[in-house]
Amino acid sequence: MIGRLKGELIEKLPPQLVVDVNGVGYEVEASMNTFYRLPETGKQVTLFTHFVVREDAQLLYGFYDREERSLFRTLIKANGVGPKLAITILSGISTSEFVRCVNDGDTASLVKLPGVGKKTAERLIVEMKDKIKALGLEPSADFQLSAADGPDMASFEPVTDHRAEAESALVALGYKPVQASKSISQAHKTLGADASSEELIRVALRSMVG
Repeated sequence: MIGRLKGELIEKLPPQLVVDVNGVGYEVEASMNTFYRLPETGKQVTLFTHFVVREDAQLLYGFYDREERSLFRTLIKANGVGPKLAITILSGISTSEFVRCVNDGDTASLVKLPGVGKKTAERLIVEMKDKIKALGLEPSADFQLSAADGPDMASFEPVTDHRAEAESALVALGYKPVQASKSISQAHKTLGADASSEELIRVALRSMVG
């Protein structure tokens, strides 16, 4: 089991990144909430990880803090939730907000996430309530993004096509291409031509699941 990586962040292409550890590049998939907190490429980064072995692949998932990893590990044990859906959930909602939804029985917020229908949302609330208590997660214990918060956008390197990269990231997370294109286009109009892909994704996700 690979439980933690510490090395140089050499590539960021949401929702995937590459960390160089002593000359070995580890491909890692991460939620957008983790991406928002990453430094610029070339900087050192520490990620808490979860290793998944399948018949056709070996996948490494990375998280900025232990709380998000704990919630991920609990989510993938829930009926009908695999790693891909868990990452999608954690990209569209913070750990603390997910805890709030479970505590309040808020299915309306959960069904806005791709891949989460009404029955899945109801099942998550039932299955996760006691598990969240066991983990000791609280609605206020997690890093949260607000309109005034988020990453230091000056730290993100420019890319050739921020809109295309942002749309690809949303599609990879499970959103339909038309929905991704529409939400990113609206975010681009709101933020302007200089917006980074991370900014576009953050605003687009907020508009879809907020």
